[in-house]
Amino acid sequence: MKHAGPAAALLSAITLSGCMLAPGQHLRQSDVASHQVSPDGRLQMIEITPKLIAMNLASENDSRLPEQLLSYQPQPYQVGVGDVLYITVWDHPELTVPAGSQQTPTLAGRTVQGDGSLFYPYIGKVEASGKTPAQIREEVSSRLARYIESPQVDVSVLTFASQRAWVTGAAQQSAPIPISTSPLTLSDAISQAGFNASVADLSAVQLSRDGSTYVIDVEGLAAKTGGRPLYLKDGDSIYVPFLDRKEIFVVGEVAQPGAFSFRTSDVSLNQAIGRARGLSQTTSNGNAVYVIRGSRDMQAEPSMIYHLEARSPVAFAVGSQFKLLPGDVVFVGAAGVTRWSRFVNQLLPFTAIISNAASARNDLDTN
Repeated sequence: MKHAGPAAALLSAITLSGCMLAPGQHLRQSDVASHQVSPDGRLQMIEITPKLIAMNLASENDSRLPEQLLSYQPQPYQVGVGDVLYITVWDHPELTVPAGSQQTPTLAGRTVQGDGSLFYPYIGKVEASGKTPAQIREEVSSRLARYIESPQVDVSVLTFASQRAWVTGAAQQSAPIPISTSPLTLSDAISQAGFNASVADLSAVQLSRDGSTYVIDVEGLAAKTGGRPLYLKDGDSIYVPFLDRKEIFVVGEVAQPGAFSFRTSDVSLNQAIGRARGLSQTTSNGNAVYVIRGSRDMQAEPSMIYHLEARSPVAFAVGSQFKLLPGDVVFVGAAGVTRWSRFVNQLLPFTAIISNAASARNDLDTN
C-alpha cells in the first residue's frame, strides 16, 4: 500500500489549515507550538534538542533484534528430497561404485526421491528423508550386515538440494543458497550471492522468516548481537535493497540542493547539509533549518516537522546526533521575508521522488 510522501503531506496540511504557516519562507513558533499538534492534527513541530537526541538514542537501543531470531541454532543436517548421497562401503567397490572405476563419484550418487527414499543394492528401499547422514549410515550398516560381514559404511551428501535460503534484490546472483551440514549465516549467504557495493544497501537488509520480516543492518550486526552469528534456516528469504530506495532530500537555501542516497544505517542532519555543500552564506536563515518527515497515515498520526536553530553553537553538536530517515526532507529557509510560493516552487520538483522514497520506507517498516 502506498502512502503520501512528506512533501505531499505538508502541502496538503497547508491547503487544509490555511493559517497554520506564515506567508514567509519559514515556520513560526507561534503557528505550531513546540511539541504540540496543529489545529487540524496534521502537523507537529518538535525542537531538536539534546533531550530529544537522548530519547531517540534510548529508542534505538530498545529496537534490538528479537531474541528468538538471534538464539536460533541449526540442528544436525537432515537429508531431504533432491539431496544426492554418496554411500561408501569399504572393501566393496561393487557397492560403492557399481559401474566400476570409470564412473565418477557424482554419477554414483544416490538421489533421494520424491517419496523421501533411495534405493541401495541388496537392501532395497531406504527411507532417507528427515534423517541425518549418521542415522542413514547406521541403517544401511545394520541391513547390509545380513549379507556382508561387519560392513564399514560412510554416508556423505554430494549435493545439497532440499534446504535453501533465497537472496534477491541488489545481489549479483539472485538464486537459492543451499544450506548444508555447515551452518549458514546471514552474512555468508549475502557473500555467496554477491552484491554490488555501489547500489546495494546492506544497512537495511530484509530477512523474512515464518511470516515475519526483520530489517537488519548487516554491517553493524556484530555490534548489536555481541558477536553472535545470525544463522539461517530452511525457507528464509533475504532481500538486499537498492540504495535508490534510501534517499534524503535537501532543499532551500543550500549550496547544492538535491536528493542524496547513503549506504550507512544512519546519517545525521549535519552530514545531509554537508552533502548539499552547506548553508548559503548570503541567503540562508540559520534559525530556519527544518526536517520534514511524513507520517504513514495522516488520519492516524501527524507529519513531523523538526526544527533546529543552526545559529546556536550547540546546534552543531545536536545536528551531528540527529539521525535522518529515508524520505526525510531537510529544508533551509531564506533570510528576510520571502513569499511562501517560493518555498512551494523549491519543493515541488522533488515531490514525486519524495513520495516514492517515503512509500518505500513505509512499506519496509510495515513488513
